[in-house]
Amino acid sequence: MNRVVHPIEQESFRRLRARLDTSSLPSLTRAVVERVIHSAADLDYAEDLVLDEGELRAAHAALHAGAPVVVDVEMVAAGITRRDTVCRLKDARSGPGLTRSAHAVRLAYEQVGPGALWVIGCAPTALEELLTLDASPALVIGLPVGFVGAAEAKAALRASGLPAVSNVSEKGGSAVAAAALNALLYHPASVEPTTEPTPPTPPTPPTPPTAPTPPTPPTPPTPPTAPTAPTAPTAPTAPTEENP
Repeated sequence: MNRVVHPIEQESFRRLRARLDTSSLPSLTRAVVERVIHSAADLDYAEDLVLDEGELRAAHAALHAGAPVVVDVEMVAAGITRRDTVCRLKDARSGPGLTRSAHAVRLAYEQVGPGALWVIGCAPTALEELLTLDASPALVIGLPVGFVGAAEAKAALRASGLPAVSNVSEKGGSAVAAAALNALLYHPASVEPTTEPTPPTPPTPPTPPTAPTPPTPPTPPTPPTAPTAPTAPTAPTAPTEENP
């Protein structure tokens, strides 16, 4: 999703990153952690949030493919400005053992069916009710706030095995829940894989050059043949007495 980022937001993220190094986090995990921290100005969320990159990737794909987004209260819906949401709290009624928030979850599930993204930032009972349904959610952003039941509901969410974003402590709220959804919404629709690429095969080292064959030493020249000594002249025959 293309959006113009206000200079104040740019400066806020610059200061956040100056105080907290998030560069080693996978891309969607980093996006969610940073936007939640930005929404609350609370760096402790870096250690408090519980999330999984693979689950975020699947939820990101579902969100950008048009999966419905359900929220527990209008305050969460107000924070998600670039996507229509479903909130049935106005239609809900409380009853014995059932809060309005829990009833609203039932009504919303009847409307959207399985495969939705659920964003719960206010009522722990809404999260508790969702866990009783066979909702097969694409993701549950479970960040309700409160001293009664909030931490326990989030622990139950983590124990359920559903794809989720949650936090360990009692804090949470509509702003941080909406921020977690917005992080996925604002992130580009194409997400780089998080697996390490296969390293390229190292090039085969060049074959060392064959040592040159030493040149054959030249054949020494044949020494010249010594000249034949001249034949001594034949001595004249001595005269005989008959032939002076």
